[in-house]
Amino acid sequence: MSLLEIKNVSHSFDYPLFKNVDFTLCEEETMSITGVSGSGKSTLMHICSTLLEPNSGHVTIFNKDIYKLPNKKLINIRREEIGIIFQTHYLFRGFSANENIELSTLMTKNEIDDELLDKLKIKKVINQKVGELSGGQQQRVSIARVLAKKPKIIFADEPTGNLDPTTANEVMKILFEYISKIKGALLLVTHDDKLASKCLYKKRLSINGLIG
Repeated sequence: MSLLEIKNVSHSFDYPLFKNVDFTLCEEETMSITGVSGSGKSTLMHICSTLLEPNSGHVTIFNKDIYKLPNKKLINIRREEIGIIFQTHYLFRGFSANENIELSTLMTKNEIDDELLDKLKIKKVINQKVGELSGGQQQRVSIARVLAKKPKIIFADEPTGNLDPTTANEVMKILFEYISKIKGALLLVTHDDKLASKCLYKKRLSINGLIG
């Protein structure tokens, strides 16, 4: 079953980034987008994840052409059905780690999964303020916040950029296991070829070859 479909997507700012991009992500599939800095990897992910309308082309999520939807329905998809992991975690610094995750579960009426907190190694610091956590701990809290929504599609932009290699591998294993368990899909943006090669179905898109 197709979860995400990209058709003839093109985008530019003051210069062309990419044109006529086509790909499909189905259940239990993961895909990496690789390329040099400035080639448009994050821009393409933002287009795929409801955050930026492309200059041309179509983005279909759950068989809905998202940029033809009313804004309220687009926000609902973003809030309830997809998860976005940014390289910058965007946590609320005045809140504890637990409160940050709770905000996500309140929107979707889910409960915080203690097993997930254990796997991400943040259970012992869950009641600490975000500002008291290390960069790596903050990133793992942000990943827990996304997974707590139980999204069907995860969009991840350099999700392990603030983590050491061992922890990065553990986190990616958690993401892959989650996708397999819920029959979801993962779109991963990364500079790391080793990380890109870990995609379950090893679908890869090199944005360098798409520059107009």
